[in-house]
Amino acid sequence: MITLPNECYYEIFNNLQHNYKTLFSCALVNREWCRFIIPILWSEPRRYFSDTRLIRICLLTLNAEEQAFLIPFKISLPSYSKPLFEYTSYITSVSEFLFEGIKNWLRYNKYSRGLGNVVKHSLITMFLRTGKNLKYLYIDETICSPIILEYFYKNSTVNTVDFVPSYDINDDFKSKAIDGLNENIIGST
Repeated sequence: MITLPNECYYEIFNNLQHNYKTLFSCALVNREWCRFIIPILWSEPRRYFSDTRLIRICLLTLNAEEQAFLIPFKISLPSYSKPLFEYTSYITSVSEFLFEGIKNWLRYNKYSRGLGNVVKHSLITMFLRTGKNLKYLYIDETICSPIILEYFYKNSTVNTVDFVPSYDINDDFKSKAIDGLNENIIGST
């Protein structure tokens, strides 16, 4: 049996990056192909963030600290085993569709919509912690906290942030959050 160099596999599968069904089928062929394909499938989830199944997988990636943030709100996390891959480490952009997916997940699991910011906070923190390839982040100012700012400082891969302002939090914290994000992004370029 003849095997191709890894670079060839990567090129072949990368040319199929927008053909999700074909890539998914190829990922089931063998472990070697799967290791090439999973990073490609998970690099740009875009609108798929609105799917509750994707949110459930992301929630499985939360560490103890991120899970602890949800405990006071009686949010039950999925009880499935940890995924085989750390899928979130392959994601290059987190779009506004994440927030739509969180709303869908809350509705599906019969939680109050008011818990959306708590879940957003935990997931954004997790994306910043695990995002080895994260370049773009859409973030809502209402969830900006010292913990998230700390992870921004630690994550040097983010180079574009859509920072959506909110007018229901105090101006002092708002300006500190914006200053912290600006400092981090400007300092890393």
